[in-house]
Amino acid sequence: MGVQAGLPKVVKRRVNALKNLQVKCAHIEAKFYEEVHELERKYAALYQPLFDKRSDIVKAAYEPTDEECEWKADEEEELTVSKQDEMKEKAKLEEEKKDEEKEDPKGIPEFWLTVFKNVDLLSDMLQEHDEPILKHLQDIKVKFSDPGQPMSFTLEFHFEPNDFFTNTVLTKTYKMRSEPDESDPFSFDGPEIMSCTGCTIDWTKGKNVTLKTIKKKQKHKGRGTVRTVTKTVPNDSFFNFFTPPEVPENGELDEDSEAVLAADFEIGHFIRERIVPRAVLYFTGEAIEDDDDDYDEEGEEADDEEGEEEADEENDADYDPKV
Repeated sequence: MGVQAGLPKVVKRRVNALKNLQVKCAHIEAKFYEEVHELERKYAALYQPLFDKRSDIVKAAYEPTDEECEWKADEEEELTVSKQDEMKEKAKLEEEKKDEEKEDPKGIPEFWLTVFKNVDLLSDMLQEHDEPILKHLQDIKVKFSDPGQPMSFTLEFHFEPNDFFTNTVLTKTYKMRSEPDESDPFSFDGPEIMSCTGCTIDWTKGKNVTLKTIKKKQKHKGRGTVRTVTKTVPNDSFFNFFTPPEVPENGELDEDSEAVLAADFEIGHFIRERIVPRAVLYFTGEAIEDDDDDYDEEGEEADDEEGEEEADEENDADYDPKV
């Protein structure tokens, strides 16, 4: 109970009144986030034509004009470019020779696969056998729930026709709780993902990378003869993303499922908030550099505080007070 336990009864009474006010604040905050969601929906419609054009350029459905391709490098980039002019000239001549030998690439090859490989959160999910499939990924879209419907968002992964599955779109829907939990209203800090549902992937025969076959030897107890049996077992794959653990009605999950869902929610949120809006910067790596800069600043702050030995020792997981 903390401070409240030692308070006089009449003061506790008044503190309870403040808590009731706090609950009302949480409900107003929920209304605020509902309006934020409506704003996101409104602006998503404004962004979409730009994202559609991005998709058309990536998949070679549209060739940008010279004007659209002009990009003014900043001073630092220009400096770097001037230093590397000679090397670039040599490389350019070599590239031109190679380009003559092969046909021109269409659009931006392996755009989304490169984005995935550049982002640790996503590359950790990728297996080598996923890469040939993700080369066919042409776009990722975010769809928000309609007004008046429970708050949710859907990630749509659009694929070109391929040899791996017949789906053209794979979906992942995240349902969100947008109101304070009656049993714990003070924990409300905006909408939070509560559950997610994937979709059925219609795999081509023999192409399902989420399963693998293993051979096991079994010995007959009586005769002692040995036979080999083939078993199908789950396989690590990015495409397990579309079959998340189901949350039971009572909401209780085992530790493994809880960890999987926590990571899943983080990934879904990251794709919606960062990857889809800024995909080109994750493709080039510029967004990752920005993220790294943020972490460096935090690191510098931590270095400044090294003098506070006591605080450091208390926060050190390996620190043993007996030593």
